[in-house]
Amino acid sequence: MIHSMTGFGSARFEVEAWRFELEMRAVNHRHFDVRIRLPRLLASLEQAVRERLQGRFARGKVDLSIVTPEGAAPPPRIEVDLEAARQYLVAARTLESEGVAPGLDTARLLALPGVSRFVEPPLSEGPLGERVLAAVDDAASALLAMRAAEGAALARDMQARLARALELAAGIEERSGLVADAVRERLRKRARQLEADTGLLDEARLHQEIALAADRMDITEEIVRLRSHVDQFRELLETGGAGKPVGRQLDFLLQELSREANTIGSKGGDAPIAHLVVELKTELERLREQVQNVE
Repeated sequence: MIHSMTGFGSARFEVEAWRFELEMRAVNHRHFDVRIRLPRLLASLEQAVRERLQGRFARGKVDLSIVTPEGAAPPPRIEVDLEAARQYLVAARTLESEGVAPGLDTARLLALPGVSRFVEPPLSEGPLGERVLAAVDDAASALLAMRAAEGAALARDMQARLARALELAAGIEERSGLVADAVRERLRKRARQLEADTGLLDEARLHQEIALAADRMDITEEIVRLRSHVDQFRELLETGGAGKPVGRQLDFLLQELSREANTIGSKGGDAPIAHLVVELKTELERLREQVQNVE
């Protein structure tokens, strides 16, 4: 069954004293595009996360972010470079000996560049990558489940619209036959009237005009192709799914269906057929809107 391209998935994981929250969102996109936002201490894992996502999705724009909620990370510790502090003190005393007023206290010393900095507690590399990728897999599975559920709903809607399109095609075909018969009868009446007025009747010319009119109005080939396209469309709805993107194929078939509908409309011949063709095109346009959501 086909998959939608929209969905959401999330996961939480812990590494030592750190807690992380992962969110993954997907929307429609012609190709596969991914944007990853990671905390600085996880930045080295970006390529591994990207490769993991590429193995799970074929189309759609995927946004993945990992954050540490407030209070979910151990507090940073302050780190003092004692050697840098000593150098500042030596320089300050030298200036004092030259007559500069003293003024370097502890607070000012700590604020000087290179003396102190806040350092986040380190994470051991071993479990870090495994936990991150496991969380990515969990969130991706949840997102795929949502895409599958939405895909099933899309498929039901499109199946109903395809059924309606076939009903309209059958109505057009039936009406077209009636119109063709009416045109043939009108030509015969005109020929008989001409014979009554002039005494002349060209049977060969009459048969030729009837054949030409029937050929101009014949939509048999278009109806056959339309039904064939619908059959292919339905097959793709059943065979598509995770790892089997069919959205582009469905879009191509809709182009072909629209082409047949336009040709039928140009051959229609009367107002009732024109009304049916307009309704058929409306159903095809609604199908096109839905196909834009299919992976």
